[in-house]
Amino acid sequence: MNRKNKNDKTSIISVAIILFAVAVLVYFLFKTSLDTSNKTATVNNSAGGSLQGASISKQLSSLVGNPMPDIQLADKDGKVYKTPDFKGKNTVLFFSEGLMCYPACWDQIASFGEDERFNTDQIQAISILADSAEDWQKAIAEMPKLAKARTLFDENAATSRRLGMLTTASSMHRGMLPGHTYVLLNKDGIVNYIFDDPNMAIANDMLLRKIEELNK
Repeated sequence: MNRKNKNDKTSIISVAIILFAVAVLVYFLFKTSLDTSNKTATVNNSAGGSLQGASISKQLSSLVGNPMPDIQLADKDGKVYKTPDFKGKNTVLFFSEGLMCYPACWDQIASFGEDERFNTDQIQAISILADSAEDWQKAIAEMPKLAKARTLFDENAATSRRLGMLTTASSMHRGMLPGHTYVLLNKDGIVNYIFDDPNMAIANDMLLRKIEELNK
């Protein structure tokens, strides 16, 4: 190989290395920007409610300040609950992927069942799971305290999809399953607050503070 060809080959390799480095830099800059945009934020709604989670879709955020859309979900015994059934109490609807979300969702669901503050004549918490009642029994067999929690079943995530729950930052299976999202309804069935939590933490104290704020 003559010197000219050798130099040309060296130049091509150098250019390739530079292009690769630029591509890597662009990727990390984009990822950083995306991560920043997904950080939790609080947004006020003109109708008087609020939501948390900058990446919450317009479809989901449009619920805030408005009556909860009509939904129909069954409990473990097959009893169907509709949106009007949530009226009369401050209601937390916790949307999660359910069985697959171990231990985070299981822990939150169990905490609602064991927390007397969410089981009164004024406040209730209902977990909505993307499972069948039969499949959820597998979780209860492994964590018996889950049986104390109120649960409704959204098989195939059809209702979650219609409400916009499948594109939140907390969803680990975007487009297929919800993540870790709370919808707070007042006694009139109005959506006052939505909180999407990518950290998947137990949020009982925060939710109760929010209920108190909304009832002032």
